[in-house]
Amino acid sequence: MILVDTDVLIEIFDRNSEKGDSALKTIEETGEDITLTTLNLHEILFGMYKYNARGKIDKILLLDVVDFTKDDANLSAMLELEAERKGKKASRFDAMIAAVAINRGFSLFTFNRGHFEVFENLTLL
Repeated sequence: MILVDTDVLIEIFDRNSEKGDSALKTIEETGEDITLTTLNLHEILFGMYKYNARGKIDKILLLDVVDFTKDDANLSAMLELEAERKGKKASRFDAMIAAVAINRGFSLFTFNRGHFEVFENLTLL
């Protein structure tokens, strides 16, 4: 399973994005299903409401979504602290997304690799 980060979803839903077309091709080549987290869902819906892209909301809501759980909260806190101890700043939101992927054995597809490379045991696509 591939957990798709918000930045990738934005490009995919932009019909004029070559980056989005390339992302879709990459996903198709893996043959794996995709999902997003409730965290990513919030982030992309906020942007769609803010920029009046309401026509895309129904399509986003069709995607599979994984909830952020108590176990994810526990792991994300440890990941964030671990990064801090290494002197590498990690955003709380990125730590939370990474925890969801790690706990479920998902690969994370993101264009912001630098945000996530700090987290050990996270497979990036």
